[in-house]
Amino acid sequence: MVRNGLMWMFLIIGTMIGAGYASGREIWEFFGAESGLAIFLFTVLFIICCYVVMHISFKHQSVHYLPVLHILMGKRISKLYDVMIMVYLFSTTVIMLAGGGATLEVIHLPFWAGVVILAAFVVVLFIWDIDGITTIHTVITPVLILALVGVLLAFQSLHGFPLHFIEGNQSNWPSSLTFTALNILPLISVLGAIGQKIKQKGEILIASIGSGVILGSLTFLYNSSLLEVANELVVYEIPLFAILQHYPYYMVLVMSGLLWVAIYTTAASGVFGIISRIRGYIQSPAWMLALLLVAIMAPLTMFGFSTLISVLYPLYGVLNLYLLSSIILYPILNHRTIRNKLE
Repeated sequence: MVRNGLMWMFLIIGTMIGAGYASGREIWEFFGAESGLAIFLFTVLFIICCYVVMHISFKHQSVHYLPVLHILMGKRISKLYDVMIMVYLFSTTVIMLAGGGATLEVIHLPFWAGVVILAAFVVVLFIWDIDGITTIHTVITPVLILALVGVLLAFQSLHGFPLHFIEGNQSNWPSSLTFTALNILPLISVLGAIGQKIKQKGEILIASIGSGVILGSLTFLYNSSLLEVANELVVYEIPLFAILQHYPYYMVLVMSGLLWVAIYTTAASGVFGIISRIRGYIQSPAWMLALLLVAIMAPLTMFGFSTLISVLYPLYGVLNLYLLSSIILYPILNHRTIRNKLE
């Protein structure tokens, strides 16, 4: 139980820690000053969301996210979110492929070569189907977390551990809602696909509480570190590099490599979510479906997606608040049913 619980925990964390999170950009956009309470609320909300989604997925033995959506908001509205999730997964995976190409330009590889390399890694991963995606997260995610924690703790020690928790009026607490809401779609797409793989309810507790506590703690530590270099962040596209500016150059290279790994895990999770949804319509091995998807996506990396994302992300943020409220209200509206099942 513990082993499987930890495996799902790392799958959740690996899905969350994409390039945006690992680089610090996503954290700085949502949090910043007066965010101690916001990060605490995010931790609680995230634990609740993971538990509810995994509980529904396990109860209905789902192999993709649609049954979870049906339970949370009914069949009519879930059709809208079904389309949203597919568009979200497709667009973010295209951006990850483009990001992989841009990242490898640092070592003087052509952009297209970087895209092909990342796409090839994604396809190879799906030779092992769902076992491949869970294994890669179980192996890579702890390394990524340890590297980030190590860098951030070393940075904090240089500044006397100025951890910013309760200060000011904590006016940024609403960011906990939008930050959680924006991360709901990939979470449901992945957790909705593992219902048949969960063996015991204890795995759900370990995965949801463990991932929430680790992500909340890491977010707090990262945000506190970014506050120390807040005046310099306007110069850096990647906030993490503002923290690394006083480190040796090899550290920048190491963390750039880890950012590429974060891009890889995000791209793999996106493809996994799409494959789990379309498998009922296309009967093919997972690696062939992955190959088909990246073949369609690769040419699209040559175009600019900033306009697309500037339109989609605010839309997701608003619409996802409804989904977030549905998840939070689910235990309240169904507490009698859940209690009877537990008794």
